[in-house]
Amino acid sequence: MAADLDVLNLFIIAGGTLAIPILAFVASFIFWPSALIKVYYWYWRRTLGLQVRYADCGGYRFCYSCRGKPGMRPSILMLHGFSAHKDTWLTVVKYLPRHLHIVCVDMPGHEGTTRTSTEDYSIQGQVRRIHQVHGRGLCKPARYTLPLQSPCARSPQFVKSIGINRKPFHLVGTSMGGTVAGVYAACHPAEICSITLICPFGTTHPCETKFDNHLQDLEQSNFTLNIPLIPTTPDEMEDMFRLCSHVRFKIPQQILQGLVDVQQPHITFFQEVFMEIFGEKSRYALQEHLHLITAPLQVIWGKQDQVVDVSGAAVIAEALSGCRVDLLDNCGHSVVMERPCRTAKLILDFIIAQQNASGGAKKSS
Repeated sequence: MAADLDVLNLFIIAGGTLAIPILAFVASFIFWPSALIKVYYWYWRRTLGLQVRYADCGGYRFCYSCRGKPGMRPSILMLHGFSAHKDTWLTVVKYLPRHLHIVCVDMPGHEGTTRTSTEDYSIQGQVRRIHQVHGRGLCKPARYTLPLQSPCARSPQFVKSIGINRKPFHLVGTSMGGTVAGVYAACHPAEICSITLICPFGTTHPCETKFDNHLQDLEQSNFTLNIPLIPTTPDEMEDMFRLCSHVRFKIPQQILQGLVDVQQPHITFFQEVFMEIFGEKSRYALQEHLHLITAPLQVIWGKQDQVVDVSGAAVIAEALSGCRVDLLDNCGHSVVMERPCRTAKLILDFIIAQQNASGGAKKSS
């Protein structure tokens, strides 16, 4: 009889132990979906071996995640898009070899990186800020002088770096991050060995998109209408996914609400950044700097992009001979989310091809 009671107690304890995390999950899903989303990102960073670190730069703090150490292959610096964060790249990092040195940074003002009311969040301002964190101390004099307002103009000195540019690295950017990456490569060519731009804006494109029409309506209303890339309700969040993705993801209403809750405290900031990057100063920043890009360039674009039309790839390829263009079928603007495995393979193949070409050129010389 005593043995039966022990077995019964064991089952009760085991059942209770299992029930606690299940109930916690259900409660989080229903009442705190935003907390569940944060736990999800934490879990995947841990699973993929990414560590979150901070770089303090003269009172300004950058938050980034990293994996691996510099080796034979170039380090990879990844810049996310508008209103996103470093964890945007988790789906791609999953398919990249673990021995590669990868750094995913929160862009200025985003997620864990410092946000200030006096910061310049234009494309040019973000280039200056990103370069500042990756600089290596005092800047050597340039061969020619650029005006201070130019994103290519160097600050009198750079803050302590994380060391990624001890040798030329591969730079990857998507959407807004792609525009920043392109302008960065144009302004600091000695630091870049190759570059991948994924659906970047900042160029003219012959064909208009659904987002272009929204942008025209916004300008005519003096930006009083809701911005489709800054959702404030679950329905608007779902509309944004439809706009950015050709693949139709089935996202539960509670998760949509959680995504809105995560963004809600940052709405005013996102509106400020949106006005900056789509303002006169930044709207065609990439186009204006294409002729200065000297590093081997790869462009990846979804053929069904409704935010920045795929015809922009041809514009870039026409400006830069030798540019590699990879167009993805049945894919929209959210290439990183819709085609992560394919994206990782294309980036890795491009890096290896450039290294092989560079090695062959050195042998022949």
